[in-house]
Amino acid sequence: MKQVYPTFIFNTNDGSEHPFLVCVPDMEIFTEGDTFADAIEMARDAIGLAGISMEDNKEKLPVPSDQIAAIEKVRQDIEDIDFSKGILTYVDVDFTEYRKKVDTKTVRRNVALPSWLNYEAEHAGINVSRVLQEALMNVLNVRRNI
Repeated sequence: MKQVYPTFIFNTNDGSEHPFLVCVPDMEIFTEGDTFADAIEMARDAIGLAGISMEDNKEKLPVPSDQIAAIEKVRQDIEDIDFSKGILTYVDVDFTEYRKKVDTKTVRRNVALPSWLNYEAEHAGINVSRVLQEALMNVLNVRRNI
């Protein structure tokens, strides 16, 4: 699923190592970047991680706010920085693709095969796990992200 979230980027202009501070109010995310482009990438990464964590916990992803609502949200929390005085941009995240990129752990599954088929696969030097992965990707019409 793809979503686009309003994101505020505030340049501190203070010579610090990470002068670009980022706020994604719909997901209550704060991060930072070395450059403007890095700040956008950090926002995308933070949104992606938060989103797949929410999906894993069976929580709904927040609906992206419109411009006015997003500005109102950041103005409610201006203890340290008034992000509403920063640049409002929009950051897109494809949560399905993001999950493929970062969720690369392997999961053990037991598969039942007829003994004769297992024998043939072993003698042919075939990696049954790899064949199963390729077959599932083909049936599901998905690609592996590298």
